[in-house]
Amino acid sequence: MDELQNLKDRMERERPAPWEDLPDIALYMDQLISYMPRQLIRFDEGPALTSAMVNNYIKDGLVPRAEGKRYGPVHLGYLTAVVALKQVLSVRDIGALMEAGRALEKTPPQQYGYFRSALDQALADTAQAIDPEADRSDLAKMALDFAVRSYANQLACQRVLSILQPQEEKKRR
Repeated sequence: MDELQNLKDRMERERPAPWEDLPDIALYMDQLISYMPRQLIRFDEGPALTSAMVNNYIKDGLVPRAEGKRYGPVHLGYLTAVVALKQVLSVRDIGALMEAGRALEKTPPQQYGYFRSALDQALADTAQAIDPEADRSDLAKMALDFAVRSYANQLACQRVLSILQPQEEKKRR
């Protein structure tokens, strides 16, 4: 099935830019918004990111403030992670993860590198489970398998975050 082969190919091939390949010139908001869809796999036509979303992520402390209305690699790195994680986590949970990275004194390039590595592995694992030769009658089973894996991963993620967050809240007091 061509659609499944396309999905598999994209999941095997498309990745966010490495840190060293992120634009090293500061971008204005409209340039940032037009750059971000290149960072993650998308299938819908809606906006991946809006200026209102960027401003909210900054207010929520997920992304550093712009440097004179200009955004650099640090902003692009954080926004790439936030846009991806926002699909499955709350702003609070994303904040806890980012705070944990900062508490480990990891630099933004190191945090971004870990995010890219984890995303790469997850996409590769998922692509491996896609059978492009599956016929229409197998699609429901394939979708259920992905959904059940998502459920199990979500359970584990939420539990680990609940263990992590009380420690993060104690540090803030």
